[in-house]
Amino acid sequence: MGANPEAGRGDLELVRDGQIVIGMSDPLGNAQAAADLASAGAVHFALELIPRITRAQSMDVLSSQATIAGYRAVLIAATELPKMFPMMMTAAGTLSPARVFVIGAGVAGLQAIATAKRLGAVVHAYDVRPAVREQCESLGAKFVEMELDAAESEDAGGYAKQMDEDFYRRQRELMTKVVSESHVVITTAAIPGKESPLLVTADAVHQMAAGSVIVDLAAERGGNCELSRANERVEEQGVTVFGPTNLPSEVPTHASQMFANNCVNFLKNMANKENQIEIDMDDEIVAGTIVTRGGEVVHSRVREILGLEPLPADEPEPEENAAATEESK
Repeated sequence: MGANPEAGRGDLELVRDGQIVIGMSDPLGNAQAAADLASAGAVHFALELIPRITRAQSMDVLSSQATIAGYRAVLIAATELPKMFPMMMTAAGTLSPARVFVIGAGVAGLQAIATAKRLGAVVHAYDVRPAVREQCESLGAKFVEMELDAAESEDAGGYAKQMDEDFYRRQRELMTKVVSESHVVITTAAIPGKESPLLVTADAVHQMAAGSVIVDLAAERGGNCELSRANERVEEQGVTVFGPTNLPSEVPTHASQMFANNCVNFLKNMANKENQIEIDMDDEIVAGTIVTRGGEVVHSRVREILGLEPLPADEPEPEENAAATEESK
């Protein structure tokens, strides 16, 4: 429901009390959908909430789908750009390489860097987390230095944290020069459950050369570019701005393969020796992803968004949902 707000509610009447529902449901962006699932009695696991720990890497659907999104974003830009990515020395003269600027060095950003580099572009990259510099450079990108205090820019889960507006204002000012010199800009900076930070202003876009391309992978929550619109193509003074929100669907074979493997690994983690599902709240992966159980929203962050009081720490687990039945799925 949360991941498909237009048509997902039609499935709510099919949910049975105690049934286990596993999938991507955007609980931090659409907490009311989680509340509706709780009312239906579902035991719901949201795969977006997989913790960033080594043991959970094989279950991390966000990383799987972001890999595809970063790859696909570069292909869109390469197709739309009125020049080739690599430098070429031909009988008709030397062709200069395209300059690609990737903002955000999470999984999508790193895959975008790798893909653009393989196509022969000169790649620059920036992330608010200084710790990712080595990863960017290992893929062949030049890391853009900015005089900003970003010491508190990463949370305990490895995600970028939301900073204050003064930080983003200064960041936009410093970034304008790099953006204006780039032929392609790919933005990937997103904060879970929050609006995407504005990083590329309309003024910066206006300074780009005609024919330049921006692919904003954060468009679903407002976008990193001031001119981007979710699922739209925007033309502004010769610059094309794309705001795709579901690029993995354009590579369905591998998107489905990776998602399926993530789900299988998630289920295996909860299976006991008799191949029955057991919900062990002492397991960090289980505790981090369970959103609803026993008719209640049990995830602390989702409860906070809904304005609900925190659950007592010593509250006993609901008996009826302690394990899945053979009918659950």
